[in-house]
Amino acid sequence: MSTDLSSLLASSKALTSHLKRQDLPNVSLSLDQIEVQSRRLLPRQPGVQPDAGRANYLLAQAQIDAPALASSIAHLNPSATFLPLQPLQDTDISGYLRHAHEQNVISTIEEARRETQEEFYRVLEDRSRHEWEARKKRVFEELGGRLGGNSGAVVLGTRTIQNRSALTVSAAPSPSLQMQGKMMAYDRVVVELNAARLRGASFPVVHAFIQAALSLNPDRMHPVIRIFHILAKITGEPPAIPPLAHAGAHILNTPLVERRYARAHLGDPVSREAVELRKQIASGARAALEEQYLDLLERTVQARPLEARLGGDPSIANHVRAFLLVRFYRGGEWQDRIELVAAQPLWAKLFYLVRIGHVREALDEALAQQQAIEHREDSFVTHFRIWVESPDHRLPKPHRDHVQAIYNAYMLHSTSVDPFKLALYKLMGKLDPAKRTVPLVTATTEDWLWFQLAMVDEEDNGGLRGLAEVLLNYGERHFEGAPGSKDVRTSSWVAVLLTCGEFERAVAALWDHPETEIEAVHLAIGLAYHGLLRAPSRAETSDITPLSLSTSHPPALSLSTLIWRYVRQFVRLDAKEALQYVYTVTLGADQPGSVGKEQLQVAWDLVRRVIVLANAGPAWDELVGGFRADGMRFTGVIEQATPLLKLSDTHELNAEIFVPAARQAEESDLVLQAIKLYNLAGEYTTVINSLATALGTTLAAPGGGGERARSLETAASDIIRHYERMGRAPGRARDAVMKLLRVREALDAKADGRLDRAFEIVESTDLVPLDGDVAKINRRAEEFKDLHDALQRNLHTYLPLAMDCIAGVYQKSLAALRKKSRSLMVFAGMLRYRLSPDVYSYLARLDVEVAL
Repeated sequence: MSTDLSSLLASSKALTSHLKRQDLPNVSLSLDQIEVQSRRLLPRQPGVQPDAGRANYLLAQAQIDAPALASSIAHLNPSATFLPLQPLQDTDISGYLRHAHEQNVISTIEEARRETQEEFYRVLEDRSRHEWEARKKRVFEELGGRLGGNSGAVVLGTRTIQNRSALTVSAAPSPSLQMQGKMMAYDRVVVELNAARLRGASFPVVHAFIQAALSLNPDRMHPVIRIFHILAKITGEPPAIPPLAHAGAHILNTPLVERRYARAHLGDPVSREAVELRKQIASGARAALEEQYLDLLERTVQARPLEARLGGDPSIANHVRAFLLVRFYRGGEWQDRIELVAAQPLWAKLFYLVRIGHVREALDEALAQQQAIEHREDSFVTHFRIWVESPDHRLPKPHRDHVQAIYNAYMLHSTSVDPFKLALYKLMGKLDPAKRTVPLVTATTEDWLWFQLAMVDEEDNGGLRGLAEVLLNYGERHFEGAPGSKDVRTSSWVAVLLTCGEFERAVAALWDHPETEIEAVHLAIGLAYHGLLRAPSRAETSDITPLSLSTSHPPALSLSTLIWRYVRQFVRLDAKEALQYVYTVTLGADQPGSVGKEQLQVAWDLVRRVIVLANAGPAWDELVGGFRADGMRFTGVIEQATPLLKLSDTHELNAEIFVPAARQAEESDLVLQAIKLYNLAGEYTTVINSLATALGTTLAAPGGGGERARSLETAASDIIRHYERMGRAPGRARDAVMKLLRVREALDAKADGRLDRAFEIVESTDLVPLDGDVAKINRRAEEFKDLHDALQRNLHTYLPLAMDCIAGVYQKSLAALRKKSRSLMVFAGMLRYRLSPDVYSYLARLDVEVAL
């Protein structure tokens, strides 16, 4: 190898031997060293490159003065870029400030541009990722892999139908045991809700969901329970509603809960009703946050009793004092900026009494310390009393102007003012709402949110809608941190959206997390029951996400999409429970315009899907109803719930549910279910035609069609007997069904070896002329084209059957005669000597003829 490398080196040196000159020294430099030396020599080279003139000529044709530009660039001094154009004197303070201001504006604009650009690309990336996750989730659901299971898509039927409806796509795998327990807890509430709707009574659905959640997790501070608690306060739903059978209850004094806020939420957003609803949303959400904070306060005091030093005073003011000791008292000193009044942090005490909703106790505390307070803030108690006693916590304009003046003079730019006193002044006068944070006061998301709700004024700054716009601009990331971080809390963003009235977005945010999909469905049901959920039109409904956003319309959420994606997990095994959820879709039937009617149609379509997808059997009959052995009809679960589906009578039930469901079942090759549905709908002619077609298909199937064909034949026999008794659907289709059933009976008899019986059955059908009358045979051949299609298609079945029966009967009878003949000859052989030879030969000759 070394010899080869040496020879290769020698040959490489020989490549340049003809270029060497004796008068030039050898250069022993690397390429990098040569480049550095060349760059050093370049400035010493005088003159202009020969191509510079031609380049200047070409640029001059485009009216570009290249030498002038080159001169300007050569004399450019970047160090003076940010210096003023006109030199400033050392004593020109105004000029210096003006220049500094201009530079700050320029740098601010540049920084804002850069941040806007970064935010744009971040939002674009987040939105693309979110849409991709939604589409991927949708694909997994359609393929039946939503829960990560290995079960494939469940396809209805075995026929390939080109125009099959969307219901025949996959069914989701069964949920886990833990999910089943959670789903069952909420299922009971939905059943009770629909039962109350059927009775025409109100039902505290949100409180019932809270109890269901508590049965799964008794911690009242659990995020899901807190979300339902906020909704209960927003709606003002009573914890319990006495039943109408109660002695003290009456339909006139029972509170109306169902769809109470639909008119205000779905109507004109600037109407008086909508304004009142937004006020109630703000006050209810604020009350919920106050109760939650009171629970936190008591937990904190109980967890640290030594620091709290609660004592024996059970008053709420004493609990707040103990809480302040735990929060702000360290090492014998109060935290900086906390002002002591009468040897206690009175401003903090008053604020936290307001924070937990005990404003009357706060006023009593202020009146008890009025002298000490007025020594510092002479008019505070007066303003505070008016604010507390006001129904909507608003100060009259003179008092508000006075509070504004104090705030501007002593607190706005102060760095040492007590933050709790500052917060109290802001709350009383609703001052400076654009400044949304106060140190120590808005330390947590819940504190910040409560403070914003307390500052909301429907008559100024856009009210709750303005706050919602601000919160949406902040986005989910602002309240939950970056995706994947440890401090992500799904409930925070959902609670924020609920408190500002963005109910549709709140449900969608909860649905986006797989671990809270069940809660999202039931939160949507609770909102729909109270009329606080807006449904999109069918044109605006997306297949990817239930939330519909439009620049021209408020956000809308497709409850039907949520319901179907939820119930498809158990629709086959528990169709009755799936229907209970479908009934809630009709809650949006009162929505203005065509959307309400579309919600009804969607609900009817979901009912049809459940009917077709449900497993056949006694449970299916209980679902749709049926006929007993004596011919009496019994109603099913769907017919009993027609008021929930807004169907007025049986005719509408048949037209909107049973007949379309029967068509879908027939397309999905679920013939028995389709026939039962047609029978329930009174489509007797269709029943007979479907029976004839189905029996004709199964008659020639390999193996006789299996158990499915047997079930079909049993049902056909029962239906035919009932129709004969009632005189329904007479004609050739019914005759065809009867003959096909007889052919099946003949096939079974033949399979059992009873050829005589099979031949009798075939003869009784009169499908094949067997009397030998040629004229009759010709006439029957001409009439063949008038037979039912099922009989025509099965000609190849019952003709061979008839011939097999004839041959079998013939062979059977011939064998019997042979046996008798042989027996006779044996008997004659034993008595041969008693017979004359002529008689015996005569018997032998006839025996030979019989044997042939």
